[in-house]
Amino acid sequence: MSDKAVITCALNGVLTDPKQHHVPVTPEEMAREAKAAFNAGASVYIHLRQQAPGKGHLPSWEVGVSREIQQAIREACPGVIINHTTGTSGPNYQGALACVRETRPEIAACNAGSLNYLKVKADNSWAWPPMLFDNAVEKVQDYLDVMKEAGTIPEFECFDVGIVRCVGMYWQTGMHSGPLEYNFVMGVASGMPTDPELLPILLKLKRPDAHWQVTAIGRAEIWPLHQRCADLGGHLRTGLEDTFYLGDGTKVTSNGQLIEALAACARRAGRDIASPSEARQIFGVRH
Repeated sequence: MSDKAVITCALNGVLTDPKQHHVPVTPEEMAREAKAAFNAGASVYIHLRQQAPGKGHLPSWEVGVSREIQQAIREACPGVIINHTTGTSGPNYQGALACVRETRPEIAACNAGSLNYLKVKADNSWAWPPMLFDNAVEKVQDYLDVMKEAGTIPEFECFDVGIVRCVGMYWQTGMHSGPLEYNFVMGVASGMPTDPELLPILLKLKRPDAHWQVTAIGRAEIWPLHQRCADLGGHLRTGLEDTFYLGDGTKVTSNGQLIEALAACARRAGRDIASPSEARQIFGVRH
């Protein structure tokens, strides 16, 4: 078990509409939310949104947007670790590669395998047209090559059990040889469920020397999973990308509220929260 728990805050997510929920979009809003999370003990995971009026619910892969948001966050949160999103579907992911190459975040997501991204509504119809979140080995390699060039640590996003096993194969074949981090993404309807009993199985499948954390997607039901993660020595993540609700069902208005609740999970497990400098040492951040 790691005595210190590193907390990551996912500030805003991909498509959540800022007209409906309190998600940040502009650099100023991102910096404000990052500061609230940082003060509660978190590193920061960022998605980029289009900055034009009325477009804040749509993703952006403009290097200038990434640079401006990161600068605003770093000014508000001295020493913060930034974890940059890269997730894209389809063959056009050059913008995501450029953001990592040009801005050199400390950590970036590396989605480690493909998933049928599905959800069914209460009336048994599709919540959205069935889609494939495609992450072929060649695509994973492109991300790893750019991250190595930028000195950025890849965080392997694992949406299903088989994807966890794939990460070990990437290591075996030499696709990646640096610090190894797993993110078990649990709660996507067509991926792993938010079941705390699944964690011991996932820990058997990861490389024994690797760091790991859980992304728990859902409502109040995700909090026992966060607690189990803390109890088992994992690092912790939450934010308005993943949930809007505390364990008692209260709907939050800020990332800071979620991070405070997650820090309480760590403390109930007898663990302290890692400072930014301690988190850099734990993960082996190179810049």
